Order: sequence, then C-alpha cells, then structure tokens
Amino acid sequence: MRDAPLVPLGDGAIGGPVVDDVAMQRPWQRAAGLSSIPRTFADFAENFLANAGFDRAPWLAVIFGAGILAWFALASPWQWVAAIAGGILIALAALAAWRGDEERGHLRSAIMACGLVFAAGITVIWLRSETVGAEPIERPVVERVQGYVLEREDQPSRDRMRLTLAVRDAENGTARKIRINVPSDSPGSENEIGEGLIEGAIVRTRVRLMPPASPMLPGAYDFARAAWFKGLAATGTVIGGIEIIEEAPPTTGIAAIQRELSSHVRENVSGSAGTIAAAFASGDRGAITEADEDAMRDAGLTHLLSISGLHVSAVIAAAYLLALKLLALVPPIALRVRLPIAAAAVGALAGIGYTLLTGAEVPTVRSCAAAMLVLIALAMGRDALSLRMVATAAVFVMLLWPESVVGPSFQMSFSAVLAIVALHSSAPARAFLAPREEPWLNRFGRRVVMLFVTGLVIEIALMPIVLFHFHRAGLYGAFANVAAIPLVTFVSMPLIALALALDVVGVGAPAWWLVQQSLDALLALAHLTSSQPGAVKLMPQMDKLTIALFVAGALWLALWNGRARLWGFAPAAIGSTMLVLTPIPDVLVGREGRHVGITVEGPDGERRLLSLRDSRSSYSRDNLLELASVTSDPVPVADWPGANCSSQFCIITIARGARDWTILMARNRDLVQERALAAACERSDIVIADRFLPRSCKPRWLKADRRLLVQTGGLAVDLGNERITSVVAGQGEHGWWRGERP
Repeated sequence: MRDAPLVPLGDGAIGGPVVDDVAMQRPWQRAAGLSSIPRTFADFAENFLANAGFDRAPWLAVIFGAGILAWFALASPWQWVAAIAGGILIALAALAAWRGDEERGHLRSAIMACGLVFAAGITVIWLRSETVGAEPIERPVVERVQGYVLEREDQPSRDRMRLTLAVRDAENGTARKIRINVPSDSPGSENEIGEGLIEGAIVRTRVRLMPPASPMLPGAYDFARAAWFKGLAATGTVIGGIEIIEEAPPTTGIAAIQRELSSHVRENVSGSAGTIAAAFASGDRGAITEADEDAMRDAGLTHLLSISGLHVSAVIAAAYLLALKLLALVPPIALRVRLPIAAAAVGALAGIGYTLLTGAEVPTVRSCAAAMLVLIALAMGRDALSLRMVATAAVFVMLLWPESVVGPSFQMSFSAVLAIVALHSSAPARAFLAPREEPWLNRFGRRVVMLFVTGLVIEIALMPIVLFHFHRAGLYGAFANVAAIPLVTFVSMPLIALALALDVVGVGAPAWWLVQQSLDALLALAHLTSSQPGAVKLMPQMDKLTIALFVAGALWLALWNGRARLWGFAPAAIGSTMLVLTPIPDVLVGREGRHVGITVEGPDGERRLLSLRDSRSSYSRDNLLELASVTSDPVPVADWPGANCSSQFCIITIARGARDWTILMARNRDLVQERALAAACERSDIVIADRFLPRSCKPRWLKADRRLLVQTGGLAVDLGNERITSVVAGQGEHGWWRGERP
C-alpha cells in the first residue's frame, strides 16, 4: 500500500492524511460517545460549585428539612425506608465513583452530604413520631375521668378555660393525655374551685371526648396531626361541674407568675389594648377578642401577637445595649472585662427569662436560640446576622421539633429572617446603607425607605406560605408594618417594661397610660388597614407542586451569590402562573357530609357560596368560605333561586364546563322510601349525604355518602375538570389518620 502524502503541520496528523475521526468511527463507537454527556454535566456542576462562592451550611439545613417534608409526603413505611436507603446509596455511589478524584471534590462532597443529611431528616422525624405520638381514642365517648392537671390556659374572650389532663385509661390502665374545655358557667369553674384548677391539682369530672379531628376539607387545618405530636389522645368539653380531689401544692412556678403578670397588666390597661399588652408581657393571648385577631390578621400584623423573633429580639437588644452602656460607666469593670461579652451574658439571661415567662412555645424557643447565636457572634466580634446563623438555628429547631417544619409558624418566621438577611447582605442594600457624609435627615430617610423595602420583601416572601396555609393574605401588610413594627418595638414594649419596673414603687400609672395609647393606636391601624377595599386576598388551596416551586425559587434567590441567584426567579414565575390558574372548587363536602358548599355566580356577577346548612360553627363556615375564595356570607341553598328543597333533600343544577350538573343533597337523616330515593339518585350526577345510602342509590358520577367519606375524608370537587381531591390523599399511613383505608 502506498504511503499517503504528508500534510503541513496544523492541517492534520503529522505524516498522514486529514481524517474525520467521527466519520471513521463505527456506529457502536459513536453511541458510546454519548457517555460524555454525564461527564460534561459533572464538569459543569463541579465548576459551578467551585466558583459560586456560597456557604454550604444553609443548604445542608434545607436538605435536612426536605428529608422531614419527604416523610410527611410519602405514604407508607416501606417508602420511608426506601427513601432513607436511597439517600445512603446516593452518598456511597458518589464516594465510589469519584474516590480520590480531586477534580470532582466539590461535587463528591455535595452529593455525599446531601444524601446523608436527607436520610437523617427522614430518620429524625420518624423517630419523633414513634416516640411522642399518642394513639387517639377510637370513637366519641362520654365518661367520668380523674386526672392530673398538666396545663391551664385561660380564654376569657371565649368564656372558658382549657385544661390539659393526664388520665388513666379505664380499659387497659395506661396513661393518656386529654385536653378539655371548661365553660365559664360550669359549676366549680369559678371562685374558690376555679382558683384551684391549676397545674398540679387532681380533678374529677364528666366529659364528652372525641378523637382529634382530621381536616374538614382538603387543605384545611390538620388538628389530628398537631395533636399526635403533642401527645393528645382526645379533646372534649366538661359536662356539669368539676370536683377537686387533691389541691395543687403551693407553687411559685412560671405558670403562676405568668397568670399573675397577665392579670396585673389587664388591670392597668383596659379593653383590647390590655389583652395585647398581656400577650406582650406574658404570652397570654386568651383574652384577645376574635374581632381584634381578625383585624390584625387581615392587616398582616398577626406576627405581633405571637411572641417570637420581634419580641425576643427587642428584649435581648434592650438588655444588651443597657448593660453595655451602664457597665461602661464603671471604670473598674470597663478596664478589666470585655464589655461585649458581659453585655451578651446579660442579654442572654434576659432572653431566656422572657422565653420562659411567655410560655416557652416553639416559636419563642426558636427565636431565643437564634438570638443566642447572634449574641455569641457579637461577643466573638463576628458578623451577627448571617445565613449560617439562620441555618444553625433552623437545624437546632428541626432536631428538637422536626414536626414544626410543616407548620406555618416555622415556615413564616424563618422565611422572614432569611429574607431580611439576604436583603441586607446584598450589594445594592449595602451600597444604599453605606455610611456617607450627608445631613441627618437624609440618613433618617434612607433608614425609613429601607424599613419599607424590608417590609415589602418580607410580605412577598411570606405571601405564598400564608396563602397555602390560610388561603387568605393581607395585601397592605407592608404599609401597616412600617408603622406597627417601630411602634411595638420602640414604644409599646419598652413602656410595658418601664411600667412594670415603676410598679415596684407604685408609680407606674403614667407609663400604663402611655401603653394604653400606643396599643390603641396599633389596634386602630389594624382595623383601618383591614377595612380598606381589597385588603384581603382569598385563594383556593394551592397544590404542593406550586408551593414547592415558590419555596425552591425563594431559597435559590436567598442562598446563592452573584448572578446565579437570579435563576430563582424561574421557579417562582412558574409557581405564580400555576397559582393564578388554580381552579376554585365547585363543590366542597365536609368530612361527615353535613357541611356542603357550592360556588355559584350571583346576579351581580360576584361569586357566592351556597351552604346546605346554616351552621352555628364559625370554624365550618370559615373553612368553606376560605377554600371557596368567597368573602361574602354564605347563602342557604334553600333560599337560592333555582334550588328545589323539601324537608329531606335539596336538588340544584349548575352549569360547569360543557354540561349541567345535578346535585342531590340530604338535609337530615329522616327515613325515605327507598324506591323514590333510587329514582332521584338515578336522575342526579352527584349525591351527598351524612348517612349510609342504600346500594340502590346510583348517581351518574359520585355518591358521597357516609360509606365513602369515612374512607376519603372531606372532598373538593372541580366539575370543570371532573377532578376530585380528598383529605386521605395527603394522609398516607401516618398514625394520626383514623379514617378507614380506601
């Protein structure tokens, strides 16, 4: 074979012809080249992680929380085991694939850490559930119980007190924890006996007990899940009087001090302002009226009523600054002691004391833990507000109370803190607040503008979470918080502390008068804001994918640095689109079939809710209204034009999609002729009843009677898409679900 002619350098291989390597490859060789795709992706991920310049700790906290959420989302134990094993296997695979490969060091470490931390999150919440979960009672009962008072909560705004008792089960002799409501007019709840109903007393009474209730509708509050992690086996109401078998021993514990402090504050500050002052001083929210709570919620100010980050931070900051200034006035101390460390110790004691005094609820403990980290950073001369500090506090809470991850309190508080830290650590915010030579008025203006921007960013960050859990959000919260937060932080709370200090020498009246005026102003602001047109936005229940997109986008925006963080807008934009397109349920069926809501369009074009029963329960009515995104009062079906109602049934026809739907609803449990019922069912698309219907009742599409509802729980029906969402779909085999398995 003759030699091929040589070609110049740079035009091909030395000493041979120019050859297209790809063209000369065999087909199977070209297919094997596709394996370079994973390699290219690994190179991209490695370069991204190496050059992003981000802090790893916050992302590990996110992955740990994702593992906890995965346990709630997955249905059965075999899936939990598979998820744990999957996380461990992913970590081992990364170790085996890139062991000793320094070019993949960042990627290997990231995958290994994420896999192991994810598995740890599932393990922690599973262990927590098995450890503290209390098996609920099987069915409603009326029985006489004798128990030890574990906790007492006064709720004068609802004319009752609430007791948590440890009682012994009569059948198997085991202890269980129950929570009962004691109406204010119950014999023995007032005067001497009422004063004796405190922690440590042994009481006997007759009670009506029920298992903790599952959600009334898909997306409604899951009290059964909350009760499971609180160890509550039943809740109920006292029937008749209460007898004290053994009085509580004399105590000056935190609970007694808390009640005394709350009573003292309400004696000095009258009306609704006094109830809020008592909440700030002792954490006692039981006297706040429903109207004031609704106004604060719709104005975006509910966070001020819950003792959490704002209040704990204000107390600790005040103690820290006061100690720092006072100790600096004492030369022997100032010359021999590092004042930031001493002031941090004083602030820590003040924060811990305030946390214990206000009941040591999970949000308060969480805020106190985060504040302790800030104090440690200040004492060490480090940056006090950082994403690593937020991540450490989050992991601390998730290790102790992993179930709080699915609650609105955890999500809202950490979202707000994360938004504040991310905003103030960003380059534009630092440049805007950087010291400069300017008049004090300009400097003050910058602080006011930044306060408003911070409030706006917090409102945007919290909006998806609030809509997911409560289906309503105050749209003017950013404006209200600009005035309310400084008012509470720098006026109301310092005045309450000053008034209590002056009461020691009996001259606190002027300070209490100022407290009254400041809190009256806060309530006036809340009522004014909540009464404005369009102040409240209602949304139907968003699905889990939508809220996951919002959370993923927000975390990406907050935790990355540089231009890479802008990618977080993509999932947030997709989530916003999905939220706008979320359909409003056409029919809502409560868990027992008694409460039914149908959304229709009124003569004025406004959406209205038709209610089968005019319920006295505000809980049932509010759930129906919120999940139907209706602000006006419900209209009884019997009063709606076009509805045909007898004493036993109501029938109504509504147009949805490309057809009309006929809905038959039982109004009571009166006996009816089976043949007539079967004929009515045959002419109906949907039949709803709070009892067992005979098998001869066969509607064209859905029979939601007691037989079905004990399996599915409440239902939300979208007729346009012919889709049914049930409560059981989100329950799985977790211990708190008591319905029958479908």
